[in-house]
Amino acid sequence: MKIRIDISSDIVGKPIVAESIVETGALLNISQAHLDSTRGELVADIENEKYTDINKALTKRGAKVTVLDTPIIRDEDECIECGACISVCPVDVFSFEADWSLKVEQEKCIQCGTCIQMCPHNALSLER
Repeated sequence: MKIRIDISSDIVGKPIVAESIVETGALLNISQAHLDSTRGELVADIENEKYTDINKALTKRGAKVTVLDTPIIRDEDECIECGACISVCPVDVFSFEADWSLKVEQEKCIQCGTCIQMCPHNALSLER
């Protein structure tokens, strides 16, 4: 399962992720991380069975954990398959098939919203 870990400025300099991994034995595959002195955000894959443990460990250290289970939705009537989403997606959710139709691999989506902002036809949204 994919999760996002949000770390506020008051704890961004603390080793909360490392401590949580050591405490729980959960293995995180971090696919994206943005950290600076004001905040932190990590996107990671974790085994479903370890989610409750890692969530509890991170939360007690002040982080906010969100399950990324809301895939990107493409309005096929509105989409013109221009490929603007392909060039901006950080995790390659979008690609062209051999026939130049747009391929969407929703399970890769980290819900960053970049493609939504870049779509010239407003054909993309996050299911809510």
